[in-house]
Amino acid sequence: MSDEKATVFIVEDSKTGVAALRSALSDEFRIESALSVHEALAAIPEVNPDLILLDVVMPEMDGFEVCRRLKEDPAIDGTPIVFVTAMESVEDEARGLEMGAADYITKPINPLIVRARVRNLIQLKRYRDRLLNLSAIDGLTGIANRRRYDEQFDSSWRQAYRRWEPLSLLMVDIDAFKAYNDNYGHLAGDECIKKVASLLKGMARRPGDFVARYGGEEFSCILAETDIHGAREYAHLLLEGISGLGIPHAFSPAAGVVTASIGVATVIPRDQMAPEELLEAADSALYEAKRTGRNKFCVSNFT
Repeated sequence: MSDEKATVFIVEDSKTGVAALRSALSDEFRIESALSVHEALAAIPEVNPDLILLDVVMPEMDGFEVCRRLKEDPAIDGTPIVFVTAMESVEDEARGLEMGAADYITKPINPLIVRARVRNLIQLKRYRDRLLNLSAIDGLTGIANRRRYDEQFDSSWRQAYRRWEPLSLLMVDIDAFKAYNDNYGHLAGDECIKKVASLLKGMARRPGDFVARYGGEEFSCILAETDIHGAREYAHLLLEGISGLGIPHAFSPAAGVVTASIGVATVIPRDQMAPEELLEAADSALYEAKRTGRNKFCVSNFT
């Protein structure tokens, strides 16, 4: 297991129950907890724990329903959930496993058993996460690929919706890339894409910044907690950075070096609004930037 302590989130309405689990696990794991279902549902997406210990019998709603709601969030779906309960019937255990729980522990707990099961499940999750990370990387550029981008976009949208915060999206397309490939060759084209990707990756410095290769010579930048003014500034720096790479492009109508066009869109997600609307707005702004001269960014009026 990694040297960094994994986080275990305990959902248990009894302070005594929380204390028992904390005592069993706190030497090896970082512990977060909630005494109510609503507190847990609000906190878990923010904490993003490595494992959730969930009491089945809760006053607001049972653990089975809590498990179902948590599993609806793609960002949490891969997090192992372990039911902890005094209910010992085979039917209850089977129901929990059918709901997607990774394990089922009965009370009173045995600290050694709890520790071993939690340790094993977190180790399995980390192996799985490593495999997923490998499958989520674009082979040419080393940044996130389209599949990983789709997951992150959905997760960033949900977070912005929960927090009532602005979310900005930039679509970035290398100008006249076909002409570059045709005249300089595909190997040079690949090098060009890698250099632009490296620049984008280097500019994604904040925890909420995410860049991916969207396809071909197109990239996308997700900027969490970023309003339209911040998105404009980011787009301006991107344009300067890409042209500043100084990659010769004698066949570009925009300049003598490789440049890009950028579409910018910002929104605070709300009810009845789909994430695809933000993507379409950024795409439309990108089309406008290319139509009106390239080597520039255009901002969507999407709100």
